[in-house]
Amino acid sequence: MSADGAEGRVQMQFDDNSLLPLLFGERDRNLDRIERKLGVAVVSRGNRIAISGPSARTDVARAALSALYERLQRGLEVDAAAVDAALRLAQSRPGHPELWSEGEEIRTKKRRITARSPNQAAYLRALREHELVFGLGPAGTGKTYLAVATAVDMMMSGAIERIVLSRPAVEAGERLGFLPGDLREKVDPYLRPLYDALYDMLPGDQVMKRLANGDIEIAPLAFMRGRTLANAFVILDEAQNTTPVQMKMFLTRLGENARMAVTGDLSQIDLPPGAQCGLRDALDTLDGVEGVAKIEFTEADVVRHPLVSRIVRAYDQRDRARASARTRKSDERRS
Repeated sequence: MSADGAEGRVQMQFDDNSLLPLLFGERDRNLDRIERKLGVAVVSRGNRIAISGPSARTDVARAALSALYERLQRGLEVDAAAVDAALRLAQSRPGHPELWSEGEEIRTKKRRITARSPNQAAYLRALREHELVFGLGPAGTGKTYLAVATAVDMMMSGAIERIVLSRPAVEAGERLGFLPGDLREKVDPYLRPLYDALYDMLPGDQVMKRLANGDIEIAPLAFMRGRTLANAFVILDEAQNTTPVQMKMFLTRLGENARMAVTGDLSQIDLPPGAQCGLRDALDTLDGVEGVAKIEFTEADVVRHPLVSRIVRAYDQRDRARASARTRKSDERRS
């Protein structure tokens, strides 16, 4: 592939014609998506593409198309989500020759997973480089999914021997005692998202086999008490619903050659009124401690349906407006 450009206009040429239908998308829908997102014009003729528009935006389009072409060369798919990811990364990394670096790709038995935003890329690097990583932010940002993917990758490579996935069994005002069934039937609904992530990365028979032999363990947070977890990748999901005592108990389970990922959304706390949040307490307590990393996601990192990002943004705007109104009323009362 070769490329050259001038102010407001970029010409690109691709060498492998067999990849172009996948790059352009059915009826050029990937090119159309780039046009809509950036406000540029993209015209294809044979193996050439002409991009015109504001120079900063044409540079982003060129970088994104280059990255998507290289992605296809490496055997990865290009869909609408990949196009959006390439645009986000190109806008955040101007002049970066390779948007998806080696350390930001995970290979599992069923798929290859790559970062879809700068924060996701930073999160993947942190999961590989730090013993304890906090992933914070709204639903749909990949906090738990990428942690599970990293754990599966490290287990398959032999870096760790087992995966332990956990969640506190306190959500949306529900209590286990009021749910029907035995203990497993009561607990499984809380842990289902962790099962879903595993089945997305490993064949079903392998998941069942590893669950049976203990290579993968999925359990409520209460089951972690009194244990030392060595040679393991340990993930605590929905950590905003822990108390400080529970969080300290969990964090001190860390054993030799172990990694921990703690994920949560501080805007979705379901603890009883007046209860202190263990996740917030841990972040304050461990700030600056060596070996600990914190990655904060925003609605810009939401990689589910585009409407999810707009929903998160709308709730954030409402919460900010309410906080501002409370501050004004407080100031009025004091004056």
